Amino acid sequence: MLEVDYGELQEKIGYKFKDEGFLVRALTHSSYANEASQPFGSDYERQEFLGDAVLECISSEFIFSNYPDYPEGKMTKLRASLVCEPALAYCAKEFSLDQYIRLGKGEEMTGGRKRKSIISDCLEAMIGGIYLDGGFDAARDFVKRFILTDVEKKTLFHDCKTALQELVQKTPGKKLVYTLVSASGPDHDKCFVVEARVSGRLVGKGRGQSKKKAEQDAAYNALVAMHKEDAWEI
Repeated sequence: MLEVDYGELQEKIGYKFKDEGFLVRALTHSSYANEASQPFGSDYERQEFLGDAVLECISSEFIFSNYPDYPEGKMTKLRASLVCEPALAYCAKEFSLDQYIRLGKGEEMTGGRKRKSIISDCLEAMIGGIYLDGGFDAARDFVKRFILTDVEKKTLFHDCKTALQELVQKTPGKKLVYTLVSASGPDHDKCFVVEARVSGRLVGKGRGQSKKKAEQDAAYNALVAMHKEDAWEI
């Protein structure tokens, strides 16, 4: 099983845990805890529950203070965009959170380390851990540093396919097409691979347990690549 350098991760995030157990728990998937016969509460799930609430409170406060002209509905939509699974998984890339997650062998073999749902859950669990370890101000500092930045572009990750389509439509004559490359595995655990192409040019490739999920993943990876290059025109 993966040996995790917790000190390295703490340097990356700029927060030193007084009780490192909160960080260890935030990075422990249930598959690892089960294989290691660890007691109830050893994985990230309970801490993620708390972190989700802390994140919602901090992001709500941030939006309320920084968007005084937004009505309730628009604030709710913005918050949903900032804390959705793809957006959080993208934020976690800044400090390579996926490299530090402890997974069981089966979950590791089936690609769990790159699964956005697991990465976003671990990030929320980390927020919960920072809150328990250092209080609300420490959690707020972390969230503002890694999540509540570059807001306009991060909101694109809420519905990746729609966001990518809207970007493509800004350039007349360009067409976005999703192509199924392969479908493998048993019926209960299918893996679809899809490519997203703009006028024939490959812009993203995705995987998922359904064609729809694979298309969303392809759009997500296209947006991530464009985000890194700071090139938002197709």
